Amino acid sequence: MLRSTPGANPTSFLSNIILARFGQVVMSTGTLEAGRDVSSSSPTRPIFVTPGTFDIFTVEAAIPQGLTMTQQMWALVKRRAEPGLWLERVPIPEMGINDVLIEVLQTGICGTDLHIYRWDPWARKTVPVPLIIGHEFVGRVVRVGENVKDFYPGEIVSGEGHVVCGRCRNCLAGRRHLCKDTQAIGVNRPGAFAEYIVLPMTNVWAHDPSIPREVQAIFDPFGNAVHTALSFPVLGEDVLITGAGPIGLMATAVVRHAGARFIVVADINPYRLELASRMGANRVFDPRSEDLHAIQRELGMKEGFDVGLEMSGNPQAFRMMLDNMAHGGKIALLGIPETDVAIDWHQVIFNGLTIKGIYGREMYETWYKMTVMLQSGLDIRPVITHKFHYTEYEQAFRILAEGNCGKVILVWKDES
Repeated sequence: MLRSTPGANPTSFLSNIILARFGQVVMSTGTLEAGRDVSSSSPTRPIFVTPGTFDIFTVEAAIPQGLTMTQQMWALVKRRAEPGLWLERVPIPEMGINDVLIEVLQTGICGTDLHIYRWDPWARKTVPVPLIIGHEFVGRVVRVGENVKDFYPGEIVSGEGHVVCGRCRNCLAGRRHLCKDTQAIGVNRPGAFAEYIVLPMTNVWAHDPSIPREVQAIFDPFGNAVHTALSFPVLGEDVLITGAGPIGLMATAVVRHAGARFIVVADINPYRLELASRMGANRVFDPRSEDLHAIQRELGMKEGFDVGLEMSGNPQAFRMMLDNMAHGGKIALLGIPETDVAIDWHQVIFNGLTIKGIYGREMYETWYKMTVMLQSGLDIRPVITHKFHYTEYEQAFRILAEGNCGKVILVWKDES
């Protein structure tokens, strides 16, 4: 709470207070309730108070006393060009006039992070070392640059993981997800597996506070699922999803919410196939032991799948999808193959198939759709199966690598 005299304007006290940690009490006399001197306060560190004239103002959030960009934080760093990650103390990132400093609360571990952890060929040619990795997160705004008007300290936010140039043809036309100079957070610029992250204000998304915190933490991959699943109309359509990783699982829930008729999900992991059933699939199967044509007959389907969502990057899965599409069917490709993939192009041409590549999220139409679907009853919480404190990251990555999991969360700040 921030105390003032009756009838005063709350902003007049900004030069007399220090921004304390969330939940502390700051007196206009310049001392904390506990008596600690805070006379070094600064009006350039904004505080959010409830508008109006009150005897007592509610402080939504504040900056820890004395926080400067020369202080340090814990972060998961790709320190060396070899398998593994290192938990280290590193400087809190510097921010500019158009940036937002965010205290990270929870992060999701992505398959991309596992590639970096393992230091596979893709990671070796893509990721600069050293680098703080991670790009799925939810956090609390701590400080905003002087040009930032739309966000305030204390606000719960996530960040769009693709930082775009803003100047190319696609950016200027509003197609920012197609920017030719995209930089990815946690891949080729500092990431979110840290106590703090700095992002351009154009990459910050303010959350509906009614959305559960762990769901807010995975808006980035949820956005991949939504972008892919809603690339083509699915109302009343039959949908085939190949790959029941976390994004495929969320896509299952999305197309169910959006009105698909039959949803069939293929994977070779029994644990994830069971999760797919919980997320809304009518039928799940392991293609090594069941025939998809037979499953179509079982469901009473006569002409093939109207929409295909390829989430696995597996060449055999893609070829199976092509062989089971209806004429005029539409396929959205999100899974990334590790090698070149040969297909029967006669199927594509003579069956009139449409194939669309998906990368990231549409900024920010996908984010709007995510929020609205959650507000209207979509529940993706079953996909979140494990949570760990960030110091237990080795165990979290091991479980992710084993595959008997959905989404794995790292907790950076205890809010209980």
